[in-house]
Amino acid sequence: MPRSPRNFQPGFCYHITTRCNNREFRLTRLECREVFLYAIKKAKEKYGFKLYALCIMSNAPLGKSKVKSQKSKVKF
Repeated sequence: MPRSPRNFQPGFCYHITTRCNNREFRLTRLECREVFLYAIKKAKEKYGFKLYALCIMSNAPLGKSKVKSQKSKVKF
């Protein structure tokens, strides 16, 4: 049974994490990190969230963001 969609609320801050496949470090090359950052930039333009911080660690990019409006719902 799939879980229910997340209910993002405007004005709330959210701690966001993601992992590379098999917990391996896949962002070793500069080009890979640039593509990842480009994807975040495009997501910001599309969904209108504010990114307060970003840390690309060995196998888990982390971020803290704030949802600006109710239409900013991102499906993960």
